[in-house]
Amino acid sequence: MALEKRGAEAVVLIEDDKVVKTRVKKSYRIDELDERLRRERTRAEAKIMSEARKLGIPTPIIYDVGRFDLIMETITGVPLKDVIDEDSARKAGVLVGKLHGGGIIHGDLTTSNMLVKGDMIYLIDFGLSFWDEMLESRGVDVHVFYQTLISSHKDHEKLMAAFAEGYRSSFKGADEVLERVKEIEYRGRYKTEAS
Repeated sequence: MALEKRGAEAVVLIEDDKVVKTRVKKSYRIDELDERLRRERTRAEAKIMSEARKLGIPTPIIYDVGRFDLIMETITGVPLKDVIDEDSARKAGVLVGKLHGGGIIHGDLTTSNMLVKGDMIYLIDFGLSFWDEMLESRGVDVHVFYQTLISSHKDHEKLMAAFAEGYRSSFKGADEVLERVKEIEYRGRYKTEAS
């Protein structure tokens, strides 16, 4: 039996043995531009996922890349958000450290985009990913993850500390990024208070 999920950028059809992710047409864009963007973003997502695997980060195996779609392995795991503890938060930190060390920004780093299967955590949904080694981009990636923890888990401070420990263990620029996360948080708080 197939399950369909719709997002802002894509429709994901989940079957028993594969996942088909198709980038949807945007009616507000000129057809030629829309096709080019969807094609380029589909290829980029596949390439980034392959590079992440080479860095030692579990991701779904890509079976085929079509014009606007990716056919991938189905990961029958549980979303990290449903089972997160300090140990899994630390493991997530290690993976994100490897990702950032390889110059990849996930772009949507949430506990919903991490699946736990056995003792492994898989990163999924690289639809907003891009290459970047800038401190700000890495800081925003981690900030998004922290915001997910804050909004969803009572013990978010312990989970954030465990994530930071794992992140430091696998990425030598971690301390600079974690300092930037504090700045990003402060800027967001300042905007809210000034409004």
